This record gives sequence, C-alpha cells and structure tokens, in this order.
Amino acid sequence: MNDTPKHTLTVIERIEEPGNILRVKLAAADGAPLPPFTAGAHIDVRLQDGDLDLWRQYSLCSDPAQTDHYEIGVLRAPNSRGGSEALHRLAVVGARFTIDGPRNHFALTEDAAQTVLFGGGIGITPMLAMAQRLHRLGRDFVVHYCTRSDSATAFRDVIAVAPWADRVVFHHDDRDPAQRLDPARDLPPPSADTHLYVCGPAGFMEWVIGAATTAGHAPGNIHREYFSAEVDVSGDRFEVTARRSGVTVSVGPEDTIAKALARVGVSITVKCEEGVCGTCVTDILDGTPDHRDRFLTDEERAEGTMLCVCCSRARSKTLILDI
Repeated sequence: MNDTPKHTLTVIERIEEPGNILRVKLAAADGAPLPPFTAGAHIDVRLQDGDLDLWRQYSLCSDPAQTDHYEIGVLRAPNSRGGSEALHRLAVVGARFTIDGPRNHFALTEDAAQTVLFGGGIGITPMLAMAQRLHRLGRDFVVHYCTRSDSATAFRDVIAVAPWADRVVFHHDDRDPAQRLDPARDLPPPSADTHLYVCGPAGFMEWVIGAATTAGHAPGNIHREYFSAEVDVSGDRFEVTARRSGVTVSVGPEDTIAKALARVGVSITVKCEEGVCGTCVTDILDGTPDHRDRFLTDEERAEGTMLCVCCSRARSKTLILDI
C-alpha cells in the first residue's frame, strides 16, 4: 500500500513536444528541495476539474541528482479515460497539483555490467532518468528509442545536448526498415550481469520482452513498466471476505473487488484502475486469485499471496483478504 506523503507542487514550465507530448516541470512554491527519487521512479498526480477527480501515474524523466524540480512527460492519448486530456489542459504555468510520491517499482540495477534501455514512444520517459544516472555512474549502457516518425519524436532536443547522446539509437517506423528496432541485432547476448528495461505501448513491450525471453535472458533481468493496460474485469460471481473489517460481499460479473467493498464501507485506495500502479495491492489470506494486472511479477502471481483489487478476480468461490 502507498504510504508516501502527499504534497502540493506548482507548474514552473510547460513545454510542447512533438508527438502530442507535454513536458511539465513541477517545483515547490517556495523553491524548497523536493524529496529525492531514484531512476525509474514515478509520481502520482491528482487531476481535479469539475466532476473529474482522478489519480494518474507519470514517470519522472528529470535527472535524479536534481532536487529543485520534477519533470514528467505526458502523452495526450486519444483513448484516454480523461487523465491525459485533463493534464494537458490544466498544466499551465502557476497551476498547482497534489502529488503523491515519488515511488519506484521500476528500479535500476546500478551495478550491472551492461544495461540496455528500450523506450517506445512515451515509454522513453523513465529511460531518460536512467540514462542520466548510468552516465553519472560511468556504466556501460545504450538506449533504443522507438517512435512512429522523426517528426513525432519527443525529447530530441534534450537528448541532443546530453553528454550521453551518443548512447541513444533512434528507430522510426516510417524510415528505412534496416534502421528499425531488430531484437536479433539489438539485444545483447544473455548474461547474469546484463539487464534490460522495457517501457512503452503494451504491444511493443510484449514484442521486446518475448524476444528477450526467447533469446535466453533471465526473467529477473528483464524489467518492465506498463503505463496503461486493457483490462478485462468481467467473470463469474464470487465472494470476498474482508477479515479485519468483518464483512463479506458478492462481486458480480462486471464488478470489481474494490468497488464491491467500497459499497459496504471498506475503502481501498485505487488510482490507475488498470492494475499497473500497485497502489491497491492487498494480501490474500485464503482463496485462489485470478490475476488481471500488469503490476505483479510472475513469481508474485505464482505465490498467490496478493492481488490488485482494482481489476483482479477469483478462481475460487471465495477470497479472504487481509483488510
């Protein structure tokens, strides 16, 4: 569960990037240093506008060594549920946002002998922070940045002046096929000291992760972070008992555990509603989960001791949760 403190930050700069991406810099109103973060971390941003009240997660792309501001990149997604559209509209200079975090579920293995970063579109954001950290540490790394076209490639100006610019390989879908990402060519040989990081659209991620797995890279060395996911929350009816709260509810075919419990007064913090942020992870005392999330690792799923109540369901007739 999330126990990081919430704070209010002010937009100090708004930069329109190619590809319908907005770069936003946030700082404390009094200029005080912000809580430190590690490469791969994200912040939760509360978006409030009329009837809209959402929490959304955005990776930090600024240098982890800087404490005067946070920087995020936000894609205005055409299939957005309102979060990205709201942030693009509301994030004007001087606007204030409630922030939760930073938190890191995509941590960098800083002592790896070799690190390869794969960013698809907006998935480049955590890779920028990782590249800055790896460069500062003097580590061996390369960034593969994949976009639809050169004209839709955000952060190009940032990368161009970075001291690690020569570590970035650009791949564009509309150019010569020979320069497109080719896992057979661009994946390094498997090694215990080689770590891969993948972020971007789900299809891109599954492609790269599948190729890396087939090539023999250990699952523990393939790190991933999903920004969003298509989640099917439907299924057969089952019962959930909240042991500490002393209530039992029925979760219907189109319901979620979190919503069913909320109706009887058991509140669990839910933010992404897609099983990607981990905010709602809850311990299981008994029963078999039907995992629908993209947050838990394969090993954690196999253990069957926790689940994301925003989207996951039950294979057994009853789940008993430690809440």
